[in-house]
Formats: sequence, structure tokens, C-alpha cells
Amino acid sequence: MRRLSAALVLVSVFVLTRPFDAGAQARVERNLVYGMYSGLALLLDVHHPDTPKGLGVIYVPGSAWQAPLAYGASSLKDSNYTPEWLAALLRGGYTVFIVNHRATPRFHYPEPVEDVQRAVRFVRHNATRFSVDPSRLGGVGESSGAHLIALVAMLGAPAIPNDRDPVNAQPATLQAVVTRAAPADLSKMVGANPIATAVVVTLVNRLPTPMPEDQAVYRAASPITHVSASSPPTLLTHGDADDTVPFQQAVDMEAALRKVNVPVRLVRVAGGTHNGDFGTGGKPHAQFQNVLTDVVGWLNQYLSGNR
Repeated sequence: MRRLSAALVLVSVFVLTRPFDAGAQARVERNLVYGMYSGLALLLDVHHPDTPKGLGVIYVPGSAWQAPLAYGASSLKDSNYTPEWLAALLRGGYTVFIVNHRATPRFHYPEPVEDVQRAVRFVRHNATRFSVDPSRLGGVGESSGAHLIALVAMLGAPAIPNDRDPVNAQPATLQAVVTRAAPADLSKMVGANPIATAVVVTLVNRLPTPMPEDQAVYRAASPITHVSASSPPTLLTHGDADDTVPFQQAVDMEAALRKVNVPVRLVRVAGGTHNGDFGTGGKPHAQFQNVLTDVVGWLNQYLSGNR
């Protein structure tokens, strides 16, 4: 029996989290409902910068694709992002939409992907309300969130014609993408280490057997499979000492994008770990601030046309 039970025990170390200084921003709109699934509200927070420049970024935190199970635990969007990343985007004038999504062990691929696509459609549909340009939306993701935002970006889902929901009349496309430690090829994540194997197999909900039907799901769930000449400009950031998501994942993704002439850059953090600041022992990597500068610079170049 190849399909797995949702009772598989997970080890969640896909993201390092720390409290965020709310004083770094002007205003936050919390828990906006961007969609519903069988009575379950899909939520996002809108972080408004002090000096907005009319550009939006959909931000998906890392979580190992899993939801916190403890009673009273914070949701994915509340605690699983790296605060310095958010602060850098806000200083850059970006309005940031941090997204919650359906997650394991209750939900599996493709449901988290569908949720992020829905979030993109929702932001675009409500662009006037949020004072952002619907034709220039960026995406940022960390770890499992980087997988989701990259997959949504590479799929570039069009508008759903004749849908009764006006939100679905918007395309789920992004015009620039930034990832940190993104799993790009899930079949190669299996076997990389026990943690990566457990969380990927649980997301896909199939054992990685040679059977064609199983391999097809792993391929469909991998951003690298959907790279095309129409993929958006992509900045990949990754520590080469990452022992959770192998650095080779970024190397392979860069090669795939470069092959079809999509603007791409891989920022290699020498000795960088899987932590949000690429550091160890609570100390950020020496290259971290430069990475943040690269992140904002990439979005400036491809969303606002300047650097």
C-alpha cells in the first residue's frame, strides 16, 4: 500500500523562528480570510511598510509543510518566518502578505499549492484595496514555503474562466521570485536525510516507489518540473552547508532556469546552514545582511525596474 497515513510522525526543523519587532512597521492587518475550504478559513496577514511604493510580495514561511498541532500554537504565518527577511522587505517599501495554508498531517499535496495560488489571486483581485500594482506581484518563500512559492511561480496558473468566484478570475502568476533553501526536486529530497525524507513523503502522501503513478506525483509536486521560458525571474539563496535541504537542489534549479534563458541568480552562502539567517548557535552568518540586500535588489530590479 503506497499511500501513507496522516499519522506519520514528523520532525519539524525546516525553519528557525524568532519574535518579530512590531515596531519595525507601521501597520498590520491580521487574519484576513482569503479563501475557505469546507468551513476552514484560509488566512493571511498584511504587513504595511512605513513608506509603501505600491508593490506587493506574497510571503510563504517555512514549516516542513506541517501545521502546529499543540492547542493554542501559533499559526504558520504568525511564527514561522525569519523576522529579518520581513523587516528588509518592509524597509524596501514592499507590502507583504504572509500566508497560512493547509498543511500536513491533515492535508497533502496539491492542497497547500492550491492555497498559495488562491492567495495570489486574492491579492491581485484586491490590489486596489491594498494599494499595490496587480501586474507586478513578487513571491518570497523560506524552505517548504520556498518550495510552494516556487511551484506556484513555475506553474503560472491562468485565470479560471466562467468561475462564479471573482477572485478566481485572476491569474495566480508572479513577476519575480526569491527563495531560501527551496526543495526544487522532491524525488531527490527523498534519501537526502531522514528529516527531509519524512516530511517530503508525508507532503506527497506516497512512498517513493519506482511505480509510474508514484513518480508522476513527485514530479508534479516539484518546481523544477515546471520550469519554462515563461517562468519569472528567480533569485535562489541557499547555504552550502545546509544539512536539511541539500545545496544541490539550488544548483539544479539554477541550471534548469538558465537553460531556458530565464533571469536567475544563485546566491551561495559559504558555510551557511538551513537557518533563516544561515548562521549557527544563534549568530547570523556574516553574509546574511548582504543576502537581504540581494533579495530587495532583485525585487527592485524586476518589479520596479530599478536597483
